Amino acid sequence: MACKNHTIKIAIDGPAGSGKSTIAQKIADLLGIFYLNSGALYRIIGYYLDNQQINPEDSKTIMNKIDDIEIVIKNNKYYLNGEDVSDKIKNAKSGMLASIYSKNAAVREKVNHLIKEISKKNSVVVDGRDIGTEVLPNSDIKIFLTASLEERARRRWKELKERGENVSYQDILKEIEERDKADSTRNISPLRPAEDAIIIDTTNKTIEDVIQEIVNILKEKGLYGNTCS
Repeated sequence: MACKNHTIKIAIDGPAGSGKSTIAQKIADLLGIFYLNSGALYRIIGYYLDNQQINPEDSKTIMNKIDDIEIVIKNNKYYLNGEDVSDKIKNAKSGMLASIYSKNAAVREKVNHLIKEISKKNSVVVDGRDIGTEVLPNSDIKIFLTASLEERARRRWKELKERGENVSYQDILKEIEERDKADSTRNISPLRPAEDAIIIDTTNKTIEDVIQEIVNILKEKGLYGNTCS
């Protein structure tokens, strides 16, 4: 259970396939607070702009179109201009579109604004790639999850196969490697741990192991339980 006397902000960052979305959701559920998946927001915007056939390099058109995008989060569902796109943004293509369009300053500003507005009034767990460094730099706890490239590719391959997608492990491995490079070398908010982030390598750990590790961190910081300081 989260603190009752004040809101808390937990930032969980990391590369694709590091387990941050799964862990962030479970931590939010455990604490009974709001969960925000920044990657889903980028995927939604990428999905929209791609459907509009807007070139990722066309900053002027993107800036003009960005205000046409209304994203609503309700009951862990994501709505784009009234349409439930929760399932449509879970494939590998959406992940690549998110990475491509997230290089645009107007896109990042849109996502960051949504996250900041929600976190002003709510205790939140937010996962992404620059939450602890750029979006919520004053978070109470900053976690940076990582794992080997091969393990991250295996996890994503397994996830997509379970959804019925016909994908190869080697293709996923290549996609994640390319995304790592794109995310870590972009000029705007590159993927990197915050200086005060706690780095957790999840390669050989279960979900339960990682959750317990984060709970222990919260307890040490006095941010877990009914009488948090």
